[in-house]
Amino acid sequence: MHLLIAAAGTGRRMGASKNKLLLGLANRPVLAWTLDAALAAEAIKWIGIVGQPIDKSSIMNLAEDTSKPIKWINGGSTRQESVQLGLSSLPSDAKHVLIHDGARCLVEPDLLNRCAEIVSTGNAVIAATPVTDTVKRVDDKGFITNTPERSKLWAAQTPQGFSVAKLSRGHALALENGWSVTDDASLFERLGWPVQILESVPSNIKVTTPFDLIIAEAVLASRTKG
Repeated sequence: MHLLIAAAGTGRRMGASKNKLLLGLANRPVLAWTLDAALAAEAIKWIGIVGQPIDKSSIMNLAEDTSKPIKWINGGSTRQESVQLGLSSLPSDAKHVLIHDGARCLVEPDLLNRCAEIVSTGNAVIAATPVTDTVKRVDDKGFITNTPERSKLWAAQTPQGFSVAKLSRGHALALENGWSVTDDASLFERLGWPVQILESVPSNIKVTTPFDLIIAEAVLASRTKG
C-alpha cells in the first residue's frame, strides 16, 4: 500500500515561526512520531511526504536509514493542491493510496493497516470517531438554527484511503469546477461515490494548537508507561 503524508502546513494556529510538524514533542519533532507509525505498519510499502521546499532538508533528515522507500514531493499552496501533486508523484503501479495528515502524530500502525485492508478490497474509507458533544448549527448572526441528531454525526480523521484512479479523477473534476474541499472524502461525497467509515479512537488527534501538544505528550507518556 502507498501512503501520502500531508506535511506542507504552517505554524500559524500554533503561533510558531516554522512548520508545526518540526516542533518538539517528547524530545522529537512531531512528524517523527507519524513516520514511526507508518514505518511500523506492515501494510505500508512506500511513503511519500508532501511538503514545502523550505522544510525538505529538515523533514528528510527524519527519513534517513529507514526500512521503506520514502520520497519527497513538493507541495502546493493548499492541502487540496498538495494531495493532487502527491497523487501525480505516486509510482506507476500504485492502485490504492492512503492519505494521512502529518499532524496526526498519534496514529497507531494498526489503524493504518486496517484502512489499507479495507481500501484494498475496493472501498473508499476514512478513519473517524462518533461525535460525543451536542452540535449546534448556527446562522450568520450566531443564533442556533437547529441541533443535528448526534447519533448520525462522526468526526473525520485520517488516514483516508481511495482508489488512485478515482481520487485522481475527483481532484481533476474539483480543479475543473473550482471546488474547494478540506478533505479527500468530500470529493467523493460531491460526486456521489460511497465512502466507508472505520471507527478510530479519540487519541488520533490533529496537532494544531499548543494545547494539542500538551495532550499529545500526555498520550505518548501513557503509552510508554503501558
